Amino acid sequence: MGLFILLCVIPLSYLVFRVWRWVFAGVDRDCYIVDYECYKPADDRMISTEFCGEIIKRNKSLGLNEYKFLLKAIVNSGIGEETYGPRNVLIGREERPMLSDSISEMDEFFHDSIGKLLARSGVSPREIDVLVVNVSMLSIAPSLCSRIINNYKMRDDVKAFNLTGMGCSASLISIDAVRNIFKCYKDSYALVVTSECLSPNWYSGNDRSMILANCLFRSGGCAMLLSNKNAVRHKAMFKLKCLVRTHHGARDESYGCCMQRDDAEGRLGFYLGKDLPKAATRSFVDNLRELAPKILPVRELLRFMVVRVVKRLSFSRSKKGSGGGGGGGGGGSEGGGAKAVINFRAGVDHFCIHTGGKAVIDGIGTNLGLSEYDLEPARMTLHRFGNTSASSLWYVLAYMEAKKRLKKGDRILMISFGAGFKCNSCLWEVARDLRGENVWKECIENYPKKNLANPYMEKYGWINNEDPRTFKVPE
Repeated sequence: MGLFILLCVIPLSYLVFRVWRWVFAGVDRDCYIVDYECYKPADDRMISTEFCGEIIKRNKSLGLNEYKFLLKAIVNSGIGEETYGPRNVLIGREERPMLSDSISEMDEFFHDSIGKLLARSGVSPREIDVLVVNVSMLSIAPSLCSRIINNYKMRDDVKAFNLTGMGCSASLISIDAVRNIFKCYKDSYALVVTSECLSPNWYSGNDRSMILANCLFRSGGCAMLLSNKNAVRHKAMFKLKCLVRTHHGARDESYGCCMQRDDAEGRLGFYLGKDLPKAATRSFVDNLRELAPKILPVRELLRFMVVRVVKRLSFSRSKKGSGGGGGGGGGGSEGGGAKAVINFRAGVDHFCIHTGGKAVIDGIGTNLGLSEYDLEPARMTLHRFGNTSASSLWYVLAYMEAKKRLKKGDRILMISFGAGFKCNSCLWEVARDLRGENVWKECIENYPKKNLANPYMEKYGWINNEDPRTFKVPE
């Protein structure tokens, strides 16, 4: 009898242990954003229309055709007059950047945003267990990670990771790194710092594919405090539900469509090629194909599959009826008409889109069938702050928070693109109602703006009427 009881107790105890481990280990593996702080540079770094014109006139490599190209690009960019640039460009040293310019640009951001974040959250620098810094186009020794550790006197055993070259999608790569580290280390705090250094990367040549970056990229950054501590669940802002990374670096077209390189004259800049839209679309589609089953309800997946099968059958019958001559006019579409479209709204409440440019926002909106309300945060962020590279997602998120859109239980889809070529996405769940005290607080009442047109055409439109034979750059 005793043996029988023992044989029953052992597997039952093991079962209880497995259930206990599954429940509590799952809690420890959760990844929360406790707080975040977007960087607002000083007002003396603001780039107005007039000052932007002065910067362009300083570039003696440009001719009338380049002026016309830049005017068209900046007018259609969606960027306003209150974005920020690096100080060396503002004082006229963009062609002769020094290492001290880059370090100073990063230090301004670090001291402001990290300091505010830690003070508001009540977390000491010595409580930080993991530090991840991503700045794609600046690599120094000692690293930026070491600089932060030194300034804030963090512990000797802090796990530090310094990421470079990851492009505009780097912040989600950093989040993914933290998520995986949390699987091995319980009760931890992680500090993620994301930005881009523009001081050494302002292009001063006349290659159109490289000068376009000057129109889009602006200064910014974000510091985020993450944790897997069960004790912070009640005060956390967001909980990570899933994250998907897609990398098309094995494809030559995708790899080469955007990269840092020298132009024909040896000037360093960032190249944006004609294959970029195609590469972005391919990576976006592949990313969504993996993401959709993870975040959408079964009913929406079943609806999509049924509609797709019906359209294919209908298209097949129409082809047979027309003798297989391709007279369906579908151009490869299903059912000879519009393709079956999956409805991401079924599992997502808010869309946080990378502000890579007006065309990027428009393209994602069209592909996902989003409304202007859905696209408003990305459009307004592009207008107010420009493309701040990997940190742009967090300015979009802050806009939603400032507009008091985010309620407990809401689900937020983040989508970002980066050189390589990469498309990364993740889904966050809002952990509590958010009040909206952030980088937007001083100007949120002015948004959304009904008219996003910038005054560049009004001020410089006369360039389009100039004769190349008689054109002179105005003093």
